[in-house]
Amino acid sequence: MTDSVKQNETAPRDWRAALKTGFRMRCPACGEGHMFYRFLKVSDCCPTCGEELHHHRADDAPPYFTILVVAHVIGALMLFVEEHNDALDLRIHMVLWPTLTLLLVLWLLPRFKGALIAYQWALRMHGFETVQPRDGKAAA
Repeated sequence: MTDSVKQNETAPRDWRAALKTGFRMRCPACGEGHMFYRFLKVSDCCPTCGEELHHHRADDAPPYFTILVVAHVIGALMLFVEEHNDALDLRIHMVLWPTLTLLLVLWLLPRFKGALIAYQWALRMHGFETVQPRDGKAAA
């Protein structure tokens, strides 16, 4: 293995740039390939650069962050609207808030998952630390 490849494997990765790239749901290595092949299904590897993404461990963190953000945003909006508009009909509330909540959750959840996977990639966590050759032996 050449020295430049060894340096590339151990070179620090910018976690801030990885978070931004992951939030855009792009491969953290190249920034071009799509990270997901379905709504929340992570591709085994990047279709553009071939970076392996299958060993991520997102688990429950993306839904947790999504709930945290959405609850604060929707809660603040509800309080603001209720305080500044006394005549808003209850039926409007019953349609408005669940709809906004659902849309915000569906928009944020894959972005938070992509950002978390990219963060794990940047910190070389959960299998992102080394490149595994096809024969299954760890690189020396």
